[in-house]
Amino acid sequence: MVQTPSGGAGHGIAAADSGLMSIGTVLNVLREEFPEVTISKIRFLESEGLIEPQRTPSGYRKFSAEDVERLGHVLRMQRDHYLPLKVIREHLDAMERGEAVQLPALGRQRDGEAVPEAAEGPTAVRIGRDELMAAAEIGEQELQEWESYGLITALPDGAYDAEAATVASLVAELGRFGIEPRHLRVMKAAADREAGLVDQVVAPLKRHRNPQTRAHAEARTKELAGLTVKLHAALVQTALGVRLP
Repeated sequence: MVQTPSGGAGHGIAAADSGLMSIGTVLNVLREEFPEVTISKIRFLESEGLIEPQRTPSGYRKFSAEDVERLGHVLRMQRDHYLPLKVIREHLDAMERGEAVQLPALGRQRDGEAVPEAAEGPTAVRIGRDELMAAAEIGEQELQEWESYGLITALPDGAYDAEAATVASLVAELGRFGIEPRHLRVMKAAADREAGLVDQVVAPLKRHRNPQTRAHAEARTKELAGLTVKLHAALVQTALGVRLP
């Protein structure tokens, strides 16, 4: 059976204005199906050539409904099928040519979630140093400084995981308010402690001899990560006496 990306974000797209949309509007549309998507993620996918939004004379991005639909396909193929961006780009090009696209089958259901059949884990999205700086719109000096504080860390081969682009963009945005990288070390330390707690919970699953049990550890890690992020956000809002939208 031929599978093609479908559902989810399409409903939000239909509800959106038929004209061009700002990146903030696009973010709200996509979050109906992808709660963890960020502006940095959208910028990164643009830097990888997966979407090409229009630009206003002042440089602001403007997205069409087709751009948002394409983003939905990309995010869905990453989330549901763990495909690297190169393969996703090939699938999107094939879809534009009207060709049928065969996506990898998911494994059996475990606790209501599908897990991959393969013994190895999902393929992580990796980006180069230049790609990271382009996605976050920063320079070499800034990246070196942030690495010195442990906010950004390269993988052993010198590449970065895609989430590094999100971290870099957020550090840059905080910098506009006068919050310097050295001020963020306490946040990095807290994140490391939270990650360690999650690792303790999923460690038995990761060590299991059954490949599907090890694969399920990835889904459990994501679930726990989402809960810790929500708790952290709620605690910060409570401490500041504010409520974010």
